[in-house]
Formats: sequence, structure tokens, C-alpha cells
Amino acid sequence: MKLSTFTHNGVTSIGLISGERVVDIALAFPGLPREMEGLLREGSLALATLHDLELSGAVSYPLKSVRLEAPVRHPSKILAIGLNYHAHTEEVKTHGIKAPVSQLWFNKQVSSVNAPFDPIQMPRISNQLDYELELGVVIGKRCRHVMASEAAEVIAGYTIVNDVSVRDVQLSTPTWTIGKSFDTHCPIGPWLVTTDEIPDPHNLDMKLWVNGELRQSTNTSLMINNIYQQIEHLTRVMTLEPGDILVTGTPVGVGMGSTPPRWLKVGDVVRLEIERIGEISHVVVEEPLSS
Repeated sequence: MKLSTFTHNGVTSIGLISGERVVDIALAFPGLPREMEGLLREGSLALATLHDLELSGAVSYPLKSVRLEAPVRHPSKILAIGLNYHAHTEEVKTHGIKAPVSQLWFNKQVSSVNAPFDPIQMPRISNQLDYELELGVVIGKRCRHVMASEAAEVIAGYTIVNDVSVRDVQLSTPTWTIGKSFDTHCPIGPWLVTTDEIPDPHNLDMKLWVNGELRQSTNTSLMINNIYQQIEHLTRVMTLEPGDILVTGTPVGVGMGSTPPRWLKVGDVVRLEIERIGEISHVVVEEPLSS
């Protein structure tokens, strides 16, 4: 299934994507939560109910008539792994970034969450704005101490994430969180694709374009630490909650990897695509003075 969060006539709800329409789950099942995090907390029975939804009689809207929001708007955590593709690790060495000896994790603050087609802001304090195409993993069960061999069972589905980065701020401190957490700098979407539609998340083609120019192109099979290893590593330390988002690493081709670096500029259009999921896109705008 493709599960979305959408706004129609000022009302935000969760929906089931059916072709070029979105079925309003809140109207079809008034007893279910209206937010994705709540739906995931309901567990597998709620998702099974949606699998059996009779679409012919359900209230739906044309996709063009709704605003797609981030599928998970209020995750308790956004955790991102750095340097998880060998070629990307090589391209950033000139900036003094060394290959990690273990999995390298940082937070993106939840206030950075952005809708899949909304603009991203050029910060007032920097022009070193960069993109990072990444596969997002949405956790479906509260879990701790999960073995890699069992990790698939705690995943609700997959989405696309742009791990937008402000490079001079990122590299000004030993930890990367502050340079990764500017407002609007975590576009997510366009929806959550459940695991039954993506039986192997480690064989998905990924592409990113800036103004129509292909900048990143790889396959998730090239991850250094696969998704299940990532979940095992994290759950040794912390409890993951339904709706938490894991951002699984970017491939070669980021702006800082060029000589000279190719930073994003106001007016640039960034488009990201992952096989079996779809695409998201956003334009770069000036950070408003009123924010």
C-alpha cells in the first residue's frame, strides 16, 4: 500500500493512494487515527484493515486536488547515518571528513520535517546549501535489541528523504546535527510504501536531479551497512517508536563533492526519485525575514 498524509479543504487526514486518487481513511474508518504515527501505533491489525478496504464505495479525491504532507509529520526521532556509501566517503575526503570505523549516526531535529513538494530555504547565515538523496525507513513497531535477522519485522515501510545540509555549519562542529536541522531541510514523501510492496529494500535504483541535470544515481545494494544492520546497531542503544524515521545514507554526487563545490542556489529545483516509491521535488527559496 501507499499511505499518505494529505490536506483537503483545510482538513488534514491520512489516505490510501489508489491510482491518481487518494482515499480518505478517516471517512472510511472513523475509528482509526487521523495521523500516521497513531495509525502505526495501532499495529498490524489496522494495516490489515486497510488492505481489505473496498475502494469502490470509499470517499476519494483526485491527487491533484490535495496537498501532500510529509507522510509522518511528527516523528519522535529522525536518525540519519553518515558515509554509508563508499564512493560518497571518497568524494568528501578533501573536506577533512574521514571514513568512520563504526556506524556514524546523527539527528535531524523533527522541526526540520517538510512536505514532499514544498520549498526548501536558503539560510540567511550560509550559502553552502547541499542536497542528499536517501532512502527513508519508517519504523512500525516499538522495539529494542532487535537482531538484524529480525529487523524487517519492525519496519512499516519506506519513503524518500532529502537530507538537506548546510555544509559550513555542519563541519564547524564535531557533531553534525546543527548543520542538518535547519527548518524545511527534511523533505519526506511523497508517501509511505508498505513493506509488502518493497520485498527487497536493498535493490532500489535512486536518482537526484538539479534543474534537470542528473547529479546522483545509485542502487541501495551499495550501502556499506544495510538497513537491518542499522536497526540492530541503533536498538542496542535506544528504543525505536512507530513513526521514527531512519535516513539510510546518500550516494556519491553531492554538491560538496565537486571541485569547486556546486552549492544549491535560490531558484534551483531539486527532484528525487526512488524505484517503487515515486518522486518528490522542491525549489530553493530565500529564508523569509519574518521567520
